[in-house]
Amino acid sequence: MRNAGTWWIIAVIMLLLDFYVYQALKTVTQNSGEKTRMFIHFGYWLVSAAGLLLLLSFPYIQSLQSSKLFRNYVFAILIGLFFAKLLGALFFMTDDVRRGSLLLMSKLFPKAGAQFMGEANSIPRSLFLSWLGLGMGGSLFGTLLYGFSNKYNYQIKRVKLAYHNLPEAFKGMKLVHISDIHSGSFQNKSAVDHGVQMVLKENADLILFTGDLVNDRATEMQDYMDVFNKLQAPLGVYSTLGNHDYGDYVAWPSEEAKKQNLNDLKKVHEELGWRLLMNEHVLLEKNNQHIALLGIENWGAKGRFPKYGKMKEAYPGTEHIPFKILMSHDPSHWDAEVKTTYPDIDLMLAGHTHGMQFGLENPYFKWSPVQWMYRQWAGLYEDGKQKLYVNRGYGFIGYPGRVGIMPEITVIELV
Repeated sequence: MRNAGTWWIIAVIMLLLDFYVYQALKTVTQNSGEKTRMFIHFGYWLVSAAGLLLLLSFPYIQSLQSSKLFRNYVFAILIGLFFAKLLGALFFMTDDVRRGSLLLMSKLFPKAGAQFMGEANSIPRSLFLSWLGLGMGGSLFGTLLYGFSNKYNYQIKRVKLAYHNLPEAFKGMKLVHISDIHSGSFQNKSAVDHGVQMVLKENADLILFTGDLVNDRATEMQDYMDVFNKLQAPLGVYSTLGNHDYGDYVAWPSEEAKKQNLNDLKKVHEELGWRLLMNEHVLLEKNNQHIALLGIENWGAKGRFPKYGKMKEAYPGTEHIPFKILMSHDPSHWDAEVKTTYPDIDLMLAGHTHGMQFGLENPYFKWSPVQWMYRQWAGLYEDGKQKLYVNRGYGFIGYPGRVGIMPEITVIELV
């Protein structure tokens, strides 16, 4: 088992967290009947022990290709439990800081401090903060469980974008933008097909896909070829690659095997009827007027994401075209290169972030933890005449659900 020491360290941290949360559980059940209290405590430790056992087993089960259910759901539940307990622990720590301060006061001022001491000559835990911490942690965990039901809850986002330099023939053009299919995560083919039917009902002039067709392997698309090959549009279906499409997150037996996987994935795009743009451009024509569509390989400015994309290869030949659309998987590319070096790119389409599949969105407020890494992470962004749209993702990876940030089909009308 590789990195066994790391997993044991994580298990010890989890166990310490379990004991810490247990102190609050004892506080809120102290006035319950003995049988009720024993039942709650036993249930808590039963769940915690099962979690630790699964955690220590994860490196073994992860290597089994047949363990999709575990990897997609059980591990997500373990992560949910960890963050739920961690959230509760923040409230318990606040209580401990309070208790520590009062204890210090009782030592410095014995007479005044006596009023804070309980019957056991100690400062009792706050029942309110204990309940609050358990409630907040439980609510987070319940929300994550509920999110499992949202992973195929496709939402159509409609956007009208106005450009003064858009050729007359393309005014009113409708394009559908999808991203991050991650076919290796799917488990419900009919639900995925329903999303494709939603796309087709839009009767778009153009369909654009901005990368991450698979999680790692081209073979993940085998069961979904007859779903996504239905996507057709008068001006065509065009696609690019995302960071997951290169197989960079798999320990391949050889470099040749990794290259073959990428070649196989390129053939998948071809068999779907999609035109994969690899650092190149095409000119779309209507009534003898043109717009340029550029597509580059993955180019990320954040973390350790690779920079396979080459704008210097895709851009030449489009200088005289009045309107340009760029497909680039990672939205950090916009700030890092597109705005500074290619100011005549009118619209960039990206994905990648998924909105972290977790957050809050309403007409007045939008938040997700992913915004701590990406300035542009979901929806429309503008800077001068340039615009960026970040799709929230069609599929999912890691956490098999969506909370607040639903899977997206973007319908863009150019006016």
